[in-house]
Amino acid sequence: MKRYLIATVGAAALLGLAACGDGTDNTAVGQTEPVNAAQDATSAVVGQTSAATLGANTVGGYVSNAAIGDMYEVEAGRMAQERGVRAETKALGEMLVSDHTAAAERMAGLARAAGETIPTEMDERRKGLIDNLRAAQGAEFDRVFAAQQVAAHQEALTLHEGFADNTDHPELAAHARETVPRLQAHLERARALETATAQ
Repeated sequence: MKRYLIATVGAAALLGLAACGDGTDNTAVGQTEPVNAAQDATSAVVGQTSAATLGANTVGGYVSNAAIGDMYEVEAGRMAQERGVRAETKALGEMLVSDHTAAAERMAGLARAAGETIPTEMDERRKGLIDNLRAAQGAEFDRVFAAQQVAAHQEALTLHEGFADNTDHPELAAHARETVPRLQAHLERARALETATAQ
């Protein structure tokens, strides 16, 4: 737990420094690549902490985090299909839209049966990631998309693997277990894309 807290505080400090910039208004989409990269890095740390703590240990936390993650993945996947430069980016985008739409539909039924409410929109953190994707152009879009997908799928694996042995809600736990192989496949594709876009 200490490690997560230290990592989160350090990442928040990094974001604060990056956001200081030159004193100009950096609130618009597409501020600067360094600021957007710092925001994405902070999001990755915060996401891992959330997935490993609240998300993996409470039904409401799991349902909410999984549903918001699916929404983000579908939106990011659509953007990749439209704006990706590389064929691999477009193909990963198509896979994300298909798999995360199906996962969201399954989760909606299971959550209702468990008496949980599904969020209707993304949280501010995921909206920020989408904004940063919108700001990226050309080959930079592919790089940002790949990096975000590696972080997002590491977070999703932490969340689903952490909830997979929940005995209070076996149907949701089964969904978590069934989702893990797809997330691992997405992560492998995202890592390959990240390596390719770094060259």
